Amino acid sequence: MTARTHDLTAISTLAIVFASTSISSITLPTVILAIFANLIGGIAPDIDQPTAPFWRNLPVGKYLGKIFDKLLGGHRFISHSIIGLALFGFLFHLLLVFLHPIIPHVNEGYVWWAFMIGMATHLVMDTLTKEGVPWLLPIPFKFGFPPIKAWRITTGKWVEIWAIFPLILIIDMWLALHYNNHIIYLLHNKVI
Repeated sequence: MTARTHDLTAISTLAIVFASTSISSITLPTVILAIFANLIGGIAPDIDQPTAPFWRNLPVGKYLGKIFDKLLGGHRFISHSIIGLALFGFLFHLLLVFLHPIIPHVNEGYVWWAFMIGMATHLVMDTLTKEGVPWLLPIPFKFGFPPIKAWRITTGKWVEIWAIFPLILIIDMWLALHYNNHIIYLLHNKVI
């Protein structure tokens, strides 16, 4: 999947989780940081690809991307597995612990879960592609859905751009309309 599809899927899944959570227990700084963490989590598995948007946006990203590519075993290897999910979750937790003095009024649990939701949606969406995902590393088998490879999505081609992406947008519009009272409550009670 393309980075934009991963971003949209991550944020849409986070919106569904937030909509089903008690809004009164979430502060606006937590929401802002959770959205940021979710978007980072949505692209984090592609840190193993030197040409990923994450690396292109950093001044020395070209070189760092090559280093991470080698460290993580290449594209769609460790970072696209349950081991990678656990590793990235642990490292992100350490980052939140380190940042706690700077963000004392942020619920780090929500932020951590937002990051993990982004990571998990990335792996699920990549499971729908022709390449598949090695969920059970070190077992070197890439899982894909549907099981017949020819029926899976080719990254960046018409099915993703003209079917999957618009479908996710429609779901987002429905969420915004259905949960508009939650959104208004959050903005009114947390911003003002």
